[in-house]
Amino acid sequence: MKTAVLLFLGLLLLSAPVLAYQINIEAPDSVAVGKPLVVTGTTTFGTGTPIDVVLYYQLTTTTEIQRKIAYVLSDKSFRTVFDTTGLKTGSYKVEVPSTANSDDVTMRMVSIYDRSADIHLDNPVTQEFTGKIYLSGDIRGLENAGIQVEVIDPSGAVVFGPQYIHTDGKAHFAFEVTVPAPGSYEVSFTDARGYVGSRTITTMTSGSGVIATPVQTAVTAGGSSGIVSAAARSSRGSPAYFIVQAGSGPVTLYTSKTLDWVVEYSDDSGILYTVNEQGDQNPERVEILGNGQTLYFKIYPYQYSVTGDVTLYGENIGSIEASRMTPAPFRSSGDMSASETQRAALLPLLGAAALAAVVLVRNRPRD
Repeated sequence: MKTAVLLFLGLLLLSAPVLAYQINIEAPDSVAVGKPLVVTGTTTFGTGTPIDVVLYYQLTTTTEIQRKIAYVLSDKSFRTVFDTTGLKTGSYKVEVPSTANSDDVTMRMVSIYDRSADIHLDNPVTQEFTGKIYLSGDIRGLENAGIQVEVIDPSGAVVFGPQYIHTDGKAHFAFEVTVPAPGSYEVSFTDARGYVGSRTITTMTSGSGVIATPVQTAVTAGGSSGIVSAAARSSRGSPAYFIVQAGSGPVTLYTSKTLDWVVEYSDDSGILYTVNEQGDQNPERVEILGNGQTLYFKIYPYQYSVTGDVTLYGENIGSIEASRMTPAPFRSSGDMSASETQRAALLPLLGAAALAAVVLVRNRPRD
């Protein structure tokens, strides 16, 4: 009798459905290098159960990069984060060891990318603390568009943004951010395709022993030397511009010799001249006969990959001013303001109207 009962119970257990534990994970399709890769999941395992989550690099073979243990929470979910700092760009996968249930989703493919090289800053990364930090540069591929900017202070608090900053026809931007104290600030950039990258700007007080290069300065040297100078940050993508008021008689202008500078200049007649003869060993030099005219200078490094501070010195000069705006002789049609563009567009119409008026007058019947 007992044997029959045990056999019957065994048959019941064999015929009952087998309960399989389930696991499903989620991960983003792509993530930028340096940003956290967050993997989440749900499961039917009990609270506190450890779940292995593995990050693999996919090339010709699969290489394990990191392994984390996540613990099941009371709501049957789990979560873990992988640090992508320093990882190669390419294809990766995150995976949880599979269970017997074919309905599980235990693997996700993730692309890790790096666009930080698309950011080019013209401003110095170390600046004198004035209550503001100045940011200027360009973002590759974002002409006449914009970039979302966020600035985080040393404590991790957001002091600016996220805010949309416009870029011009050369993908260039320039703006200032108010900061509460000296320190290192992380500036991150995001566009419509996602995170681009970040840069760190450090502000210091004069007593720190570090001399921070200002973005633009103008200095007049008094005394018997009669030398006037102005300085500005310069790169190929964001040249330095100067407006010079010449004196009467021989006028001499020359650059600092920190880099191999290209000098373009124009006088009131609008003729453009280019000077690049000295390399990085001697200053570039311009000598003209002054008659009180206004001269416009555009100075930039010969090498495309270089950014530096250039000083323009002048003798027999009334004044030199470093200009944030592009002077008229160096503007293309795309750099004109809206009002200038409207005026330029009206000129052909006005000319046509004047010509029509002349024709009407000539053809008017005489009494």
